[in-house]
Formats: sequence, C-alpha cells, structure tokens
Amino acid sequence: MHSADGAPRVELITRQGCHLCEDARKTVADVVARHGMAWRELSIDDDEQLRARFAEEVPVLMIDGVQRDFWVIDPDRLERLLSA
Repeated sequence: MHSADGAPRVELITRQGCHLCEDARKTVADVVARHGMAWRELSIDDDEQLRARFAEEVPVLMIDGVQRDFWVIDPDRLERLLSA
C-alpha cells in the first residue's frame, strides 16, 4: 500500500482543538520532510468512520494503512519506521 512513488504512505489522524495533535503534526512534518516524503492529515471531524474507530486515540499515526502510534508520536520510532 505504498504511495505511487514507492514511499510509505504516511497519514496522521487528528481532530480540531487537540493539543496532542498539534505536537504530532509538527513531529510528523519534521521527520517526514527529512526523508523527502509526503504525508497527509485526516480529521475525525470530517469522517464518521474515522471518528468511530479512533475517537479516543487521536492523534493516530498510520503508515501504509497500519496504526503505528497514537496520542504521542515518537520521532525516533517514526524515523526507524520510515528507514526500514
């Protein structure tokens, strides 16, 4: 499920007014940029299915459709996951 260019597909699931989401957004942006990759943010506010699945866990880090982290995104762990 990699992206079209073969890079891992990185998604951050967030919601409005979430201070942990703000921290996670910065962490993901910094780490992914160092790898020259793209990522996208999805909001549970805009998606009923995401809200039902992740309402108590946001922010949630998904890589290639697999949940890899939630609440606090560990930059070292993300580095390792993207380097693998």
